[in-house]
Amino acid sequence: MNLKKVPGIGLSGIIALIALYIETILPGHYIGATVIAMFLGIFFRTVYYNEEVLQEGVQYASKKILKGAIILLGASLNFSIILEVGSQTLLVLLFTLFTAFGGGHVLGKIFKINWKLSNMIAAGTAICGGSAIAAMAPVIEAEDADVSYAISSTFLFDMLMIILYPIVGRLLLLSDTFFGYWAGTSINDTSSVVAASFAFSDVAGEVATMVKLTRTLAIIPTVLIFSTIYYRNKRKQPDLRKAKVSLSGLIPWFIVIFVLMALLNSIGIISPSVAGVMKTISRFLMVVALAAIGLKTNMAVFVKTGWKPFIHGFILSSLVVIVSYVVVLFIIG
Repeated sequence: MNLKKVPGIGLSGIIALIALYIETILPGHYIGATVIAMFLGIFFRTVYYNEEVLQEGVQYASKKILKGAIILLGASLNFSIILEVGSQTLLVLLFTLFTAFGGGHVLGKIFKINWKLSNMIAAGTAICGGSAIAAMAPVIEAEDADVSYAISSTFLFDMLMIILYPIVGRLLLLSDTFFGYWAGTSINDTSSVVAASFAFSDVAGEVATMVKLTRTLAIIPTVLIFSTIYYRNKRKQPDLRKAKVSLSGLIPWFIVIFVLMALLNSIGIISPSVAGVMKTISRFLMVVALAAIGLKTNMAVFVKTGWKPFIHGFILSSLVVIVSYVVVLFIIG
């Protein structure tokens, strides 16, 4: 490895370790280490950032290490979980996915937000917050500032939902099962789902966690679909119209391996113990990558972008919450 990459990767790794430690000492585990690492990275960037020394390693961590984390993430995905939660969960998920991406497209047009940022917010809202955004970002070659903005918008809504969901659930006299389905299909990040649902009851927490794991599987078709969309859009450019179609362009190599890992895990070739280790490594690498993305994020870009993406994310998340509640009400009663 090029020694010039060491300082940037090293700093990203140190920030990741700090973020993981902070996550363990925060009460309730409401905030995931990935979000903490990203904000710490932005803080370090604002206070002091030697671009000549750090940029090459930070760039490597935000791109290559992120792709490695996504590949290993596949080992924690198991299609057999769909059989455990049944068709009811899938029906709710179809409605919430349609709401998130359909609503995200409309809101993106209304607020005049670039399609990459708009769809990353939609992916974070529809699937699993930061993980979905991080998985989608390299596929559509998103700007780091947009990645940070998308994660920030979903994170702020999650913090609000952790507080409000148990209160609203009790006021509405929801059953444990109803609450678990509702929380599992409408709150963004996994850690936030766990925090809100277990605050309601242990049974609700168990149901919500199972539902959320099923929802996470939507990462696979999402990245494949957006990989195809982005590649086709690129080929419309005048200088690429005559270029030959390549599978590696249509579906990036790391996504192919990511899907393969999920398949191997689903059919039992990857043992539970190995899958657990790979998931742990994936999570750490994801935190390192998000720290690097934070280090590359200039606050001036945040200020220039304004509040529209946050309003976009808030409205979209609210729509998903309402749609999820109505569909669960219709199914469970």
